Amino acid sequence: MAHLKTGSLERNIALTKLGFGAGTKIVAHSIANLFRGEISRTQSDRDFYKRQAEILRDELGQLKGSVMKAGQMLSLYGQYFLPEEAVTVLSQLQDDTPAVHWKVVGPVLERALGRARLAELDVDEHPLAAASLGQAHRARRKRDGLELVVKIQYPGVADAIESDIKTLSRLIAMTRMAPKGLDLNPIFAELREMLHREVDYAAERNFTETFARKLADDPRFVVPRVLTEYSSDQVLTTTYEHGYHVKDAKVQALSLERRSALGKAFVDVFVSELFRWNMVQTDPHFGNYRIRPEEDGNDRIVLLDFGATRVFGRGFVDNYASIVRGGVQRDREQIIKGGCGIGLMSADFPRNVLEAFCDMCEMITEPFAGDDPGRVPAHLLNERGEYKWYESDLPMRAGQLAAKNAFSKYFRVPPREIVFLHRRLSGVFIMLATLRAELNARPLLMDVL
Repeated sequence: MAHLKTGSLERNIALTKLGFGAGTKIVAHSIANLFRGEISRTQSDRDFYKRQAEILRDELGQLKGSVMKAGQMLSLYGQYFLPEEAVTVLSQLQDDTPAVHWKVVGPVLERALGRARLAELDVDEHPLAAASLGQAHRARRKRDGLELVVKIQYPGVADAIESDIKTLSRLIAMTRMAPKGLDLNPIFAELREMLHREVDYAAERNFTETFARKLADDPRFVVPRVLTEYSSDQVLTTTYEHGYHVKDAKVQALSLERRSALGKAFVDVFVSELFRWNMVQTDPHFGNYRIRPEEDGNDRIVLLDFGATRVFGRGFVDNYASIVRGGVQRDREQIIKGGCGIGLMSADFPRNVLEAFCDMCEMITEPFAGDDPGRVPAHLLNERGEYKWYESDLPMRAGQLAAKNAFSKYFRVPPREIVFLHRRLSGVFIMLATLRAELNARPLLMDVL
């Protein structure tokens, strides 16, 4: 069980010590670099940033709460401006963290529900799962045996968001991991807004119920039912929905046809979320999904945790659709039109910069190219012309091209909508690769476009 540093004084002391230590190490590192050659200095910088990020990761992991969650999100933004070593380390701040003792979260549950209502439940004090902002416990309603999951927010995390964000921004400045002159205020403003959303259990309850309504007639999906009588601003209770992790042997042993059908469902729900509903669950963590194999072969996907759901404006979605449509159809004017509409590009950029952007968009949409001749490496298509997601090195190729373009003076840190949308898109790709799915996703995409 982890110790939760909930008091503002305790958290500030821990972060101040971290910042002071970082400042001292920076001075020592800068002095040492004066006596190093250019090549060894570069390696020294890489090692230094890695050590700094490891210290930051370890301390944030102990603190839990909003500052740890912000560290996770920073790794997403950081891929656009932080040293690669720092991004790699910060991305290890995952939500499968040590749980907090029941004596800390139990009182939160009792205050939220009241003793009489809580007495209706048998709650397992050993957590089912633990994350940075709260943890989940199995429960059973005594009168009918209904199996439940009770998600409890850690005490003090909502109140600590403002101070945690300020402290984290100072730490990033002190560790000198961000480029000099880069304005990080918009990024930390987005992190602040995101954290306030994730501790808003009323909003999460509404999103859960909305997804349940939209998918009620689709037998491929299961969304837990919210029990409002056992929920509050710090507690969210839903039905327990059984299923297996996607990497479980029972899922991996399914036939190619069934695994590909599951992959098709994952793509289908994602494109529906973005292009039809303009509302995307942006956290692709595998813990947010369960696979329920069925005897009749019509397997189901259990969708969990809608706290990271984002609503996208119609203008953004239309422009993004233009980029995607242009990428799939190799219509570069469509790509540029959408890129300018979102703010990724400007029409007065040099033509070679615009062409490089189009190259990237056409590469990223490769799995949706269908039978477009020459678009997809031959070894990534099966005999039916379906894309073999698990064999694709597309993320590596796209990452290399993005890194090359990032050195351009015309490069811009993407709008916040792009960062979180691509987080989910990457999750879809990884999910299909893990399922070892083979399918042509073009009809699914073009249907919504």
